[in-house]
Amino acid sequence: MSTPAKIEFDNLPIVALVGRVNVGKSTIFNKLIEEQKAIVSKIPGTTRTSNEGVVLWRGKQFKLIDTGGLAFTDSVLLKESIIEQTENAIEKADIIVLVTDGQEGILPQEKELVKLLRKQKDKKIILVANKIDNQKIENLMEQHEWSKLALGNPWIISAASSRNVGDFLDHLMTLMNKLKRRPKIVKEEKKEVININIIGKPNVGKSSLFNKLIGEEKVIVSDMAHTTREPHDTLVSYKKQLINFVDTAGIRRKAKVAGSLEKIGIGKSIKSVDDSDIVLFMLDGKESISSQDRQLGGFLERRSKSVIILVNKWDLTDDNDEAHQKKVRQMVFAHFPHLKFAPMMFVSGKTGLNVHKIFPMIEKVWRARHTEIPEEALESFLSHSLKVKLPSRGKGTRHPSLLGLRQLNAAPPIFELFVKYRTSVHSSYVHYLENRLREQFDFLGTPIVIKLTKTKR
Repeated sequence: MSTPAKIEFDNLPIVALVGRVNVGKSTIFNKLIEEQKAIVSKIPGTTRTSNEGVVLWRGKQFKLIDTGGLAFTDSVLLKESIIEQTENAIEKADIIVLVTDGQEGILPQEKELVKLLRKQKDKKIILVANKIDNQKIENLMEQHEWSKLALGNPWIISAASSRNVGDFLDHLMTLMNKLKRRPKIVKEEKKEVININIIGKPNVGKSSLFNKLIGEEKVIVSDMAHTTREPHDTLVSYKKQLINFVDTAGIRRKAKVAGSLEKIGIGKSIKSVDDSDIVLFMLDGKESISSQDRQLGGFLERRSKSVIILVNKWDLTDDNDEAHQKKVRQMVFAHFPHLKFAPMMFVSGKTGLNVHKIFPMIEKVWRARHTEIPEEALESFLSHSLKVKLPSRGKGTRHPSLLGLRQLNAAPPIFELFVKYRTSVHSSYVHYLENRLREQFDFLGTPIVIKLTKTKR
């Protein structure tokens, strides 16, 4: 079944940055969206899946796509997928910006790329010479090289120093104001956005699920481990609720990280998880729980995020009846007892099995994460809990006395339990209160934090 969500910003004009490797497309992209979203490096093929962002200029917005660099050689991994991503971006774009290196000049790759672009007869193509940081470098440019491309004089800019970037944006806006899809004025009211992060070990199917959730083949899917190098996000609307899905690069131990690009990608993934509200924790339904799965489970334990566990590749499982599902649930929670609060769903990112059911579950978990319990209800709850079961003693000889319970925060829910001075309560009783809070109130998929405070009251 197809996704019930719709991608936001589809009504904005689209500008696509294309060019060979290492001409500075990602630097331009980051500069225009005013965010360090794309990884920038000198390694050819750094950008694989096209990055997308929204540019705000003079109170209006348009959509910007940063494509992978075209190398026209077999030395870059996933070359065919990168070319396919670039072709898709060109097809969707209203304006195409061909980025070149103003210091290196025009290379044969640019001439090959222009042949591809000329097939887009109804689209405006703008030529840019990047990395021209000052007038001295500009004076060394051989203008006739660019004239051979027959795309007019290049826009001379430097994304690194911002030279002429404002004038370039003004020019883009002038062109886009003549399109059917024009830049949109920013509305002052801000809609609530649910930030959803997808994590899991390499090849568990994160990118396939991401594509199914947003309803578009937006990120590269490959059997090669660590295909996704940086987080990719897409904003969708579901029943007028905005949801931002983020497909992350694989997170693994520092000792196993290979190279600077993976290190940067993992850092970005960790930050995106920290910025998220709900995490979709993916497990492989065909395999047993691995050390990488356990590492990610521990990673979630320390971050107080709401969690939905997705057992992926369920379409490939020979036995998928309810009895087998029950066994899988027991096995998973035996490995992740700290995630027993998380609902578990059996899905397939490849075929779309049960993917549409993830959206109503997100709604439920989001509401649960924001549950606030009135003070009177908490007083009644604690009083009844004490009658059912007296608190057990922690360290010391005095029997514990619990004086009150209040909620300090929602999203995540944090409670403060007041314990009489010079007494202590055993951790098992704190877990007992947590479980009773879950039974009586709605905290589906959400961790509960209970802090202890000693008081003489």
